[in-house]
Amino acid sequence: MAFVKAIDNLPPIVKILLALPFLDIIWAIYRIIKGATTQNWVTMVAGILWIVFGCFITWILDIVFLILGKQPLFTE
Repeated sequence: MAFVKAIDNLPPIVKILLALPFLDIIWAIYRIIKGATTQNWVTMVAGILWIVFGCFITWILDIVFLILGKQPLFTE
């Protein structure tokens, strides 16, 4: 899907900015779409849980993973 490819191809600094609080919802939507396109239910459920519970708690983990040059949690 174009959205997933667009997010995957962003420069690391833009990904870090998108992982900040209040913008972390983008990563949740990214997880849901990527999980649906790759038929990975864990990724899709993680995206839903991120929206419901974790947008303000897990953004730190996303930033740490992005700074280390890895994919955010549950997006592979």
